Amino acid sequence: MSNKKPNIIFILSDDQGAWALGCAGNTEIHTPNLDALAARGTRLENFFCVSPVCSPARASLMTGDIPSRHGVHDYLAGIETGPDAVDYLQGQPLFTDALADAGYRLGLSGKWHLGANDVPRKGFSHWFALEGGGSPYDRSVMYRFDGGTSHRKLVTEYLTDAITHDALDFLDEASKEPEPFFLALNYTAPHKPWKGQHPPEFEDLYRDCTFSSCPQEPLHPWTPIVDGVPIGGEADVRAALLGYFAAVSAMDAGIGDVLRRLEELGIEDDTLVIFSSDNGFNCGHHGIWGKGNGTFPQNVYDSSVKVPAIFALPGRIQQGTVLTELLSAYDVAATVLELAGLDGQPFERGPGRSFAELLSVLPGDARHGAAKNPDDGGLADAAAGRAVVVFDEYGPVRMIRSAEWKYVHRYPHGPHELYDLVADPDERVNLVDEPAHAVRVSGMRAQLQEWFQRHAVPGLEGSWLPVAGAGQTASVVDDPLGAFAPPNWDGTAAAGPAA
Repeated sequence: MSNKKPNIIFILSDDQGAWALGCAGNTEIHTPNLDALAARGTRLENFFCVSPVCSPARASLMTGDIPSRHGVHDYLAGIETGPDAVDYLQGQPLFTDALADAGYRLGLSGKWHLGANDVPRKGFSHWFALEGGGSPYDRSVMYRFDGGTSHRKLVTEYLTDAITHDALDFLDEASKEPEPFFLALNYTAPHKPWKGQHPPEFEDLYRDCTFSSCPQEPLHPWTPIVDGVPIGGEADVRAALLGYFAAVSAMDAGIGDVLRRLEELGIEDDTLVIFSSDNGFNCGHHGIWGKGNGTFPQNVYDSSVKVPAIFALPGRIQQGTVLTELLSAYDVAATVLELAGLDGQPFERGPGRSFAELLSVLPGDARHGAAKNPDDGGLADAAAGRAVVVFDEYGPVRMIRSAEWKYVHRYPHGPHELYDLVADPDERVNLVDEPAHAVRVSGMRAQLQEWFQRHAVPGLEGSWLPVAGAGQTASVVDDPLGAFAPPNWDGTAAAGPAA
């Protein structure tokens, strides 16, 4: 095994459910390049975002902290560029800071969406960033930082291709330099809009698709409606499905171009490639179009919180392996640093723990045998010392999930949920009010509350904030109660038991 620091490409998609990947078992979607990446690396079967919406999920990837510690609780909806823009992570260490300190050359191609999007963060010599959090694919505003100045540029090239081409340019330049590089390759795909937005060659892949992997269920009773359409969807459902799938396939083609460029440059074996998404997504699953804020109150169904994840590095990470451990995006910062041969412990001050060792051990090692009892006091795999539960939050909505059970708590009054994930993996039957499960509910609730008391920071803690899934417009530190945009939905769904 080489001690040389690897190059790193971290590819992040936008609103891609774990189900939307061929190698994860979806026979309808075309993702040949990501499937090949998984075949030469390790895929994580049970990998979860920290919050089922864009900006807090991305902030947790960068910091290793939960929203109730870094203070980003909803997608950002305020001023994001220019002198009045707020850097929501200012003063907080990012794992890229540690890479920069270790001599890495850093680049960003694509979406940032953590505030002050036009300003490169520490150590980034290459910065090509989307103006906001979303954009049409045929007309986008990007910012390139050059010569100490941010230059605003209108891009009319298909956005996925523009991001790919910029990434290729960075690789060509960075590969000439002696130091290792890190590239954040942040696509906007498959975030909407969908209908009529994607190249015909990718739409044509799905002209005859039945989309059986996205059953259109009856509308979830908590779905906010805007102009007669579910808040996270589009009026033409079949066109939306076709566009969503086409967006994934077009992105997969771009990723293929990047991976081939690594091979052409002769650095494929020296480059750690990571692929994941910021949060999950429902394309009709549970009767929802959208992610956590596809309903009000917000949801944390697995389809919203589970995301794809692939890690590949020849000779360092197992090939063709699928890990089933429950792992979280708050583990990623420490993991990336350890894989780079650096100290990840500063990013383990909260709940995150590096899982680099899991990626490199042989299948069948004792450390792959996670404890399955959600009620054992330690909730840990004794061999690996890892927790066997993951946690999520979206403002006042919180989740604790083991391999067998999920409990959801909504402050201040509910409704709450309990699911038996063995008997009911699709989360259809809410058992929270069943007397037979009262002890389990009490125990998981106590574990959930204790965990957040341990890791949350007073003043940034989300359970008391008016987070409604309609956007965050200011820093919680500066404006605690006024930081969140009020819903502007046509109707408010009636509260009731989860579907």
